[in-house]
Amino acid sequence: MKRILFTVMALLGLTGIASAQELYVNSEPASNMPARSLGIRLTGKGMRMDYDGSNAIRVEPEVMIGINKKLMVHVAGYGSNMMQSGFRMEGGSVYAKYRFLSQDQQHSHFRMAAYVKGAIIDNPFMPATSNHQSYMNYDLDLDGNNSGLAGGLIATQLLHKLALSTTVGYTRYLNNVHHNIPDGFSSNAVNYSLSAGYLLLPVKYKNYKQTNMNLYVELLGKTNAGGAELARGNYLDVAPAIQFIFNSTTRLDLSYRTQLAGNMERNVYNSFLVRVEHNIFNVFKKK
Repeated sequence: MKRILFTVMALLGLTGIASAQELYVNSEPASNMPARSLGIRLTGKGMRMDYDGSNAIRVEPEVMIGINKKLMVHVAGYGSNMMQSGFRMEGGSVYAKYRFLSQDQQHSHFRMAAYVKGAIIDNPFMPATSNHQSYMNYDLDLDGNNSGLAGGLIATQLLHKLALSTTVGYTRYLNNVHHNIPDGFSSNAVNYSLSAGYLLLPVKYKNYKQTNMNLYVELLGKTNAGGAELARGNYLDVAPAIQFIFNSTTRLDLSYRTQLAGNMERNVYNSFLVRVEHNIFNVFKKK
């Protein structure tokens, strides 16, 4: 029994090592979490609010379920003090990803997946006024700020210790609970990203208890479509990150995101991210 258990855990460790550099911090890969597994994640974001210079935090608890090897689902909640005094819950979202293509080779693979996301949020829209100045935030999103629907495609290529991934998606923003989208705002956006992850440690795999260290660089962009001329902006952010994986089950992410270029008026141009995640394998029985 001990020998069987060790073999199973070693295989899980090898799986984690092989795809560890695909566990992007600010985007999703085309690969899925293992079938019948459960992930529990807590994300904290710190940011400076451009309209008044205050510091804000957002907390995102999340549960992830690997339904089978092709389909996984995320359910997330959001709470922050970004647009009001005091901390309050803002709403939630559901994300589903379906992997429809998988080409595996030794030390490499190529995956493609489609995703959909829906969010229901109870937050006011900017503009905000501070010190007799008006600030507009045309950067709507489904991660706690706005309600809406999104969908797109992801392609990920693993080449030994390097993983490259790109995402192209479309987002349709809807009215928030108790708050309508202001006139002139864009209700449509195209999102795109290019992510690279490199497995730095361990240099040589020995067992699943070894700590993994991954380095990431992600380019995250958006272009608004429609709305008033001022709302049709775009931006491109860069988000370097470092990640540690312990016992092939628990991960710690640290990331900083800042704007490289763009002309979209936004409420947040820089942010920090800290995330803790734990995965439990074979939680659900195979039918």
